[in-house]
Amino acid sequence: MPELPDITLYIEALEQRVRGARLESALLAHPFLLRTFEPPISELNGRRVIDIRRVGKRIALQFEGDLWLVVHLMIAGRLHWFPAGTKRSGRAVLAAFMFDTGTLTLTEAGTKRRASLYVFGSEAELKRHDPGGLEVLDATFEQFRERLTASNHTLKRALTDPRAFSGIGNAYSDEILHRAGLSPIALTQKLDAAAIRKLYDAIRVVLPEWTQRLREDAAGAFPEKVTAFREDMAVHGRFGKPCPVCGTRVQRIRYAENETNYCPRCQTGGRLLADRALSRLLKSDWPKSIEELEKL
Repeated sequence: MPELPDITLYIEALEQRVRGARLESALLAHPFLLRTFEPPISELNGRRVIDIRRVGKRIALQFEGDLWLVVHLMIAGRLHWFPAGTKRSGRAVLAAFMFDTGTLTLTEAGTKRRASLYVFGSEAELKRHDPGGLEVLDATFEQFRERLTASNHTLKRALTDPRAFSGIGNAYSDEILHRAGLSPIALTQKLDAAAIRKLYDAIRVVLPEWTQRLREDAAGAFPEKVTAFREDMAVHGRFGKPCPVCGTRVQRIRYAENETNYCPRCQTGGRLLADRALSRLLKSDWPKSIEELEKL
């Protein structure tokens, strides 16, 4: 799922291309993409975009008349831009928005249709659909500490809960926890002040650092390489590869369609966390430490 760095890049690209542009028409190719019915999406036609903002992991475009188009890309949704006068690609699109400056399309890989669109009739309505996660880059340490310890969850769950923190998902939570040297299953209410400070500082380094990296990679073009898996990430998507800090093989916990990647030496004191699928299969043979794993 595109997270804060990716969404920031999309918004910067859209600012250059559609702010002040007039929407001429919108084409929806999938009947369940639009999750609202009032006001109708046709109400946006002929109106200009006057603001673009991030709401959690969503992109919100404000049109004249206090109308809002909200795009939630979910896991596999992606945006593409075609300047006026250029030919659109042949890939199947779920939605196309024809502006007087060019065409914005929404595609989604795979067969599961999770991406969604919403049209809201006021900013107040938009705010009612905001999950309410804390913007850590704007928050004080005390605000962060209070939000983190409000409930007792694992760090992985807390960081990826959109009601707790805004814009952080599966990929960057792995990178943040590795940078902080904290276990993904550590409980929020069991952390001491020093650990909470490490986490707070890691978020405020990792997210801006990756935003800048992606900005440099795009080099002013519309971002087309939006992915949760990048070769220069420390642990996310790097199961079995060496940790860039200590060289220990990166491990993972798999659950449903997600997985958590971590370094057992940097983050868990050498202890291997039980993987739900493999530990059930191996039972007592499941290695408990780096040393046991290396013997295998």
